[in-house]
Amino acid sequence: MAAIQPPGESGSHSPLPPIESGITRRCVGNDTAASTESSAPYQAISCSSFSSSARPIKLSILMSAYNEGDTIARVIYDILQINMPCGFELIVVDDGSTDKTSRILSELDDDRLIVYHHPTNRGKGAALRSAASLATGTHILPFDADLEYLAEDIPRVLEPVLKGRCSVVYGTRLFGCNTVYQSFRYAAANRLLTRIANILYDSNLSDLHTCLKLMPLSIMRSFALSEEGFGLDTELTALLLRHGIRPFEVPVSYYSRSRAQGKKIRSRDAITCAWILLRVRLQGRLPQNLGDGLSGGNGHCGVPVAQFGPQRAGHIRAWLGPIIAPKPPVGLRPRSGLRRESRTRSC
Repeated sequence: MAAIQPPGESGSHSPLPPIESGITRRCVGNDTAASTESSAPYQAISCSSFSSSARPIKLSILMSAYNEGDTIARVIYDILQINMPCGFELIVVDDGSTDKTSRILSELDDDRLIVYHHPTNRGKGAALRSAASLATGTHILPFDADLEYLAEDIPRVLEPVLKGRCSVVYGTRLFGCNTVYQSFRYAAANRLLTRIANILYDSNLSDLHTCLKLMPLSIMRSFALSEEGFGLDTELTALLLRHGIRPFEVPVSYYSRSRAQGKKIRSRDAITCAWILLRVRLQGRLPQNLGDGLSGGNGHCGVPVAQFGPQRAGHIRAWLGPIIAPKPPVGLRPRSGLRRESRTRSC
């Protein structure tokens, strides 16, 4: 049985304690065999999907990795060593890495680990959608491969679901509490985009862009997702909020890395995310029964709240219209004949 080993400074691997349940790693091929279930048309979710009589909860942890050779072995080892309160699987998608990431993944052995390869870099969103198409659990949880989040927080995020209180839980980074931000710009952009989302969707999220978004797999697969980059993170939250679903928030730890340390998100991604929030908010009618499959105990979380009606949505479109398309020149605006005549007389 092979032990999971983090990469050393010289490219060699120093051994870590072996994984007790390590058997054979499951490798499921490459991008050509990927399923497209994650972007399938919406299908109604029955109430029995997450009832007490449903099958036990199984967590599918989805991980996208692109040139994360310095950290991925440590992250995978930490996750597999956690004493999870339910069954789980870890699906890692190597998104066309050009460093030692692929080699490290090929050396890891564990029956809970699934490795999948994109031949070229397609983006974090595409990698997560591929991982979701391979998932066999009842719930999914994206997790980064860069050590910014702690694996020990996963059971804490799972707790409200296991207690039957919620079906959608966000691991929220509380600014100034168990968090380290390397850049003021990243923190400020997250706060700004979170506020924009709260205004557009009449919500009260604390952290729009947290990676830890726990939700039923059926819900993610019911969404017609289109984003393939960092925008998928925003698209998922926007669709949840658009359906009136308000995630339950659990505080988690966060230690950010700088651009020099390998952080890949850029300022243009913030502009893209703002556009996605607006696009999803102004799109046509969505299925109204998505929340039927959500468990919510006393109904305080995981259940849709009152949504915007057509009249309020029209007001928002009218308010944001000049932002989407500038007003036409004054000479091209339609005017009534009476108004034109009165202006002529006054001249």
